[in-house]
Amino acid sequence: MSFQAYLDAVEDRTGLTPRQIVDRAHEQGFGPDSKAGPVLEWLAAEYGLGRGHGMALVHVIKNGPGIGAKHVGTTGSHRDASDTLWLDGKATRPADPA
Repeated sequence: MSFQAYLDAVEDRTGLTPRQIVDRAHEQGFGPDSKAGPVLEWLAAEYGLGRGHGMALVHVIKNGPGIGAKHVGTTGSHRDASDTLWLDGKATRPADPA
């Protein structure tokens, strides 16, 4: 599953865009210096998210939407179209260049 697919699944499960959850996390005091454990606990309690989906959000909460280019443009299940994750919801994401 691609990084973006994890965030899309979070949106499907919660009804909130990744950006909305990240904003709420920041309101709770989570940010770049936060440890993953407390953030994961909050995501599980607040939204019922498991570790995989939670860790995708932890990355964005701590580091912003940028990801490494390792899987960008490759083939396979972990391929992402861009090194920047789309946080504003699936319905507003520009089409992937084909």
